[in-house]
Amino acid sequence: MQQQLISPELLQKSDKILFVAHLALGDFTYMQNCFRAFARAYPHIRMHLWVDEVRRTPDESKWPHLKKYALYDWVRATGMFERIYDQTYSPQFYKESIVQAQAENYPIVVSFAVLVRHLYAELVRKLSPHGFVVAQKKRVRLFDIRKHLAYRKLDAFIPAYKSSELRGEHISALYASWFQQLFGITTSAHERFPYVDIPAVWQQRAQEDLETQGVPQGARLVFLNAFSKSDERSWPLERMFELSQRMRQTPAWRDAWFVVNVVPEKMDQARRMLAKSKLENVTLFSAEENFFQLPAVLSLCSLIVSVETAVMHLANAVHVPVIALMRQTSPEWVPIDTANSTIISVKSRKGWITEIEVDEVLACVVARESLGV
Repeated sequence: MQQQLISPELLQKSDKILFVAHLALGDFTYMQNCFRAFARAYPHIRMHLWVDEVRRTPDESKWPHLKKYALYDWVRATGMFERIYDQTYSPQFYKESIVQAQAENYPIVVSFAVLVRHLYAELVRKLSPHGFVVAQKKRVRLFDIRKHLAYRKLDAFIPAYKSSELRGEHISALYASWFQQLFGITTSAHERFPYVDIPAVWQQRAQEDLETQGVPQGARLVFLNAFSKSDERSWPLERMFELSQRMRQTPAWRDAWFVVNVVPEKMDQARRMLAKSKLENVTLFSAEENFFQLPAVLSLCSLIVSVETAVMHLANAVHVPVIALMRQTSPEWVPIDTANSTIISVKSRKGWITEIEVDEVLACVVARESLGV
């Protein structure tokens, strides 16, 4: 059996640990289970979390949006982390956060960052000059001196991965393998299934907000999400609108209401589009106030149609059937709940989501309904 990277002796005598990651909602959907497993295995170790904002900018006009990153609501609500470094969106606050972390004298710092890995190797050593530090490590060209020097700062490393090397493994299995390599923690496939504990106040708010928008109580709901952070993984909003009306032409969805997700910066445009189109039984949604607005609304739906983003994974967490529109580039990120998930992939290896047509999605909806799923 392979020896774990961080020795049981060090873990036994350590009172705290700092985890570093450039977390997205999709990442935390699956890593939450790993952190929970760590807390159970080592209850005497206090967990701290450094959320590194890759969109860090000196432009103050962008700070309010970055400060309200929905992930922070979810991470805080878990109660697992005694301290969260959540102000790394500003260069100045980033420097101040480093000083604060150094004052903690962390005995162990672990980075899960998979981008510019050598920079995170440098960061973890900076955060803990004398502790045991671990980060991801990628193969380095012979004369790339800076990267060689950066990786020498590590006491141990997690080998970098490529999608092509996973041989069909799900991303949750990869995350679980990291915790096994590091801490000797084993999690079963069942224990890796995502979950989200939605506070009752947000469940109630979701119901009230829909009624305020004219959605009848008890209406059959469909959640539609066309937005991703990248253009190649997004679908035109017009197609989601078209899908809603064509679904209403089928017997099963004739009286359904469609909750169309919109990112805050596109909401004004979406309102104009909706007003111009005069669509029926469509309401717009954006979780602008709190992260839990999103899973609360998702949990009320009968079906979710989403591009490859956090909504797709949260659908599994709230146990609602999902039709996922995906590229072929990251098969490890397919929905984990195969029984309640249908995947529509683009035909070409590097094709964009826009290759998928409304007809294809509608056919999938009709097929699911005919099978009673």
